[in-house]
Amino acid sequence: MPTSSAAALPIRRLTPRDLVACADLSENRGWPREEHKWGLLLAAGTGYGIDDPTGGLVAVCVVTDYGPRERPELAAIGMVLVAERHARRGVGRRLMRHLVEEMGSTPLTLHATPYGRPLYEELGFKVIGHAEMVRGVFTSEGSASAVFTRPATAGDLAPLLGLDEEVFGSDRTHMITRLPAFADQLRVAEEDGRIIGYAAAWPNMDTHVVGPLIARDTETAKALVSSLAAHTDRPLRTDIDVRHEDLLSWLKERGLAPVGLNAVMTHNISELPGDWTRRFAPLTVAAG
Repeated sequence: MPTSSAAALPIRRLTPRDLVACADLSENRGWPREEHKWGLLLAAGTGYGIDDPTGGLVAVCVVTDYGPRERPELAAIGMVLVAERHARRGVGRRLMRHLVEEMGSTPLTLHATPYGRPLYEELGFKVIGHAEMVRGVFTSEGSASAVFTRPATAGDLAPLLGLDEEVFGSDRTHMITRLPAFADQLRVAEEDGRIIGYAAAWPNMDTHVVGPLIARDTETAKALVSSLAAHTDRPLRTDIDVRHEDLLSWLKERGLAPVGLNAVMTHNISELPGDWTRRFAPLTVAAG
């Protein structure tokens, strides 16, 4: 297909019916299919895509808004993919420009690979930090943590949502309320009857991804990860804000190895809202 034709194809909103086509595109670019994650993102966020006249999708991305629906306080961009046969033709740039223009003054954030970072910088995104992905079979310390953790219950939902909004800096009820169905585990850390942290482990191919991971301090974060690891036979994977050096070092000592380093970038905002000291890992880098 000529460059001009590929770059001029219309952009449309995706629906959950596009899940398989999105997974096919992921596979086309050498990513895992991740149908479970695509299902969450297409249900809770807004997908954008460009159809290939010959079948399938030319390009996709997903935007997840947070805060009031009529005036989002933050939007996360993720899963930006262009089919191999259409790569390096300006299609991804056009899709991203469309998003930036459509979102207007809404603060934006994304996690960028080294490959994608130059495009985002061209569009005005700035690097404000980094997140390191680690993966591996978790080895227990053997000693019990002083922090009490337990499975979350229905009665924990309201305080959990309150803690999440306080730490994340914006209301993401539409994502967090999906965690009980999306994740295989959802656990809370508790002190004197008060929730001081929570974490989920959700299935992704042969791993369990730990995220979100929100905790009062590093010891609480460690206790939550340990409790999740104790209830799975799968390797763990997570993306940790590199400012949490102690947690990253501990995870590596426990058997998780570095896989990649992504730049955390923003547009229309100089820093992410909320309290980074208690925000250790995102639900997924695609949704913040």
